[in-house]
Amino acid sequence: MKPFIIFLFVFFAFSSYNLYGKEKTFWPAEKSPQVISEKVIDDFFSRKNYWIVKIDAYQSVHYAEACAGFGIARLAGLLHDTVTIKKLADRYLITDSIPMSGGHVDGNVYGILPLELYRQTGNDIFRKQGLWLADHQWENPLEDGLSNQTRFWIDDVWMIGSLQTQAYRVTHDPIYLERAALELAAYIKRLQQPNGLFFHGPNFPFHWGRGNGWVAAGLAELLSELPETNPNYPVILEGYKKMMKALLKYQASDGMWRQLIDKEIAWKETSSTAMFGYAMTLGVKSGILKDRAYKKAYQKAWLGLTDYLGKDGKLTEVCVGTGQKNDINFYLNRPRTAGDFHGQAPLIWFAWSLLLPDKVD
Repeated sequence: MKPFIIFLFVFFAFSSYNLYGKEKTFWPAEKSPQVISEKVIDDFFSRKNYWIVKIDAYQSVHYAEACAGFGIARLAGLLHDTVTIKKLADRYLITDSIPMSGGHVDGNVYGILPLELYRQTGNDIFRKQGLWLADHQWENPLEDGLSNQTRFWIDDVWMIGSLQTQAYRVTHDPIYLERAALELAAYIKRLQQPNGLFFHGPNFPFHWGRGNGWVAAGLAELLSELPETNPNYPVILEGYKKMMKALLKYQASDGMWRQLIDKEIAWKETSSTAMFGYAMTLGVKSGILKDRAYKKAYQKAWLGLTDYLGKDGKLTEVCVGTGQKNDINFYLNRPRTAGDFHGQAPLIWFAWSLLLPDKVD
């Protein structure tokens, strides 16, 4: 009996079973999505002050903090963690101290957080906040029906797509999916290149890692809700699959992707790796990506990525916020940081996706 007991001890000490999916997935205990998430969530709540950003005439909680809170709310909902949900709700319900002005794509995306908090708590204050920002995004649309916040920066695939998708999840009004699909199809046609990756902008021919990460995550998010009958569904599905195939080609042997995806001289960057892993996991679990190579790729990404998480719950090797510049060295030499919400947020998304059932609801 002793060898068997030792086997059981080792088995449970060094592996973690994904209880939320049909598929058995074992991770080293220290790399289980639950353990990793706890570290990141503890770090999140250690930050007492909001990260406020001001651009031109608008100010808001920074979109990266909103994305982290959104991810934590979803994960806590999946795990029935009412304590974490209450802490989040209490943090963001104090509306007088939280600027929430619309008018800029990076400000409106804050709405994904209150909409998710509404889904978890039923508090109508959160619903009103989020829907105001989603509808404001389409005030005075352009002649072609696109949001007036359209600027063809690849980041906007998430900033616009995720907010409109969240508004649909709350209201079940198809107008929100129609808006998101129209927008994302336009970005695909304008910015996706023959190799499947996206330029940072029409005049900035670089495959920046996190920028492409926003695209991958935004496309996967929309496809999890978009009906095949939508006229833009074929364009979005093709763009997503083409991108995922390209990412397989450029993934490093340790599971990571790079600051400039197609340049081996570029350093390995964590926020983009988390976003790509998240997007692939959603594609596999929704049944869109059927090749077994994608499952292997996202598992390898998780194992490689989590090596960059410090004991303090802060993800290292995160590219700082990055504008556009027609200079390859601008991207290659961007500073790197630890604990930035640009990295913390997609790490939580990735963990959530790994715990999902095989068929995304």
